[in-house]
Amino acid sequence: MKKTILIISILLVAILGYFGLRFYNKYLGNNVEKEGYVLIPHNAAYKQILDSISPYIKNQENFVSIADEKMLKDNYKPGRYELKQGMNNREINNMIIAGNQTPNSFRIKDFDDVYQMVGRVTKKTEIDSAKFVKTLDEIAVNKGYKNAEDLKKYFFNNTYDFFWTVTPKEFFDKFENDYKYFWTAERIEKEKQSGLTRDQIYALASLVYKETGGKPDEQRTVAGLYINRYKKGMKLQSDPTVIYAVNKANNFTQKIKRVYYKYLKEPSPYNTYANKGIPPGPICIVDKNSLNAVLDAEKNNYIFMCADPARPGYHKFTDNDAEHARNAKAYQDWLDSRQIK
Repeated sequence: MKKTILIISILLVAILGYFGLRFYNKYLGNNVEKEGYVLIPHNAAYKQILDSISPYIKNQENFVSIADEKMLKDNYKPGRYELKQGMNNREINNMIIAGNQTPNSFRIKDFDDVYQMVGRVTKKTEIDSAKFVKTLDEIAVNKGYKNAEDLKKYFFNNTYDFFWTVTPKEFFDKFENDYKYFWTAERIEKEKQSGLTRDQIYALASLVYKETGGKPDEQRTVAGLYINRYKKGMKLQSDPTVIYAVNKANNFTQKIKRVYYKYLKEPSPYNTYANKGIPPGPICIVDKNSLNAVLDAEKNNYIFMCADPARPGYHKFTDNDAEHARNAKAYQDWLDSRQIK
């Protein structure tokens, strides 16, 4: 009798253990085989969702069972979801149903134009670049501009987090809010004191950024120099504007490492060798440091600058044309010695 009871007890424990283990594996156990990101678009078919998750999980049958219980088919939220080691089936399903997607980092660089930026950004979003541009064009028109390119001043060179499902309007709204936040009462007062329009400030900031490579060390000095030339009625003669003008004429397909005389005649309103005054708009997406450099431009007498071969990325400044000629000759010789064309 005792032996029978013992056998029955062992069988019960085994059965309970078996079903307990199945329950644990189904509901509480790790079901992630490898870590990664799952993309679930709007209007995704249920099979499409399951197929996208399948490569990352150990037991597809258990996952589908929980997904059916939680009615994932009808309750999912589109997005980019990160599957991590240790996640169980309930956690994965709950994450997708709640829409707890993982944001993506977007590096907004000193793009020449808004369309270049969109081309890069949409590689990390659900929507394609054509639809993205169409919406930005509409936003621009509603603001009284011609197209999306006129929105360049609203964007800042920096790193931002967005969801894969971000819409073009949500994308722009974030930058517009950042733009409004930047233009504080104090900065607006500096804008008035500068005697420059906001478009001129952005244009100068883009020249400052390009001339300094985004390094803040010389930005206020360069800004002061350009303002000196502008107030004296001199051409700004900024090499980056020539490069921009030539590139723009070639749909930004040409790489220019050295500015030759032939480029100085490029017929473009952005070419500051061909035209007096400040370009009609920024030649790139700027950062806040460059804007601040223009608003707080250094008071100096400089009207000439030339790249310093002894300190790559930096410049020699002067208010003397003879000294500038010597600096320019030294730089040209340095380019020739390295066969930079």
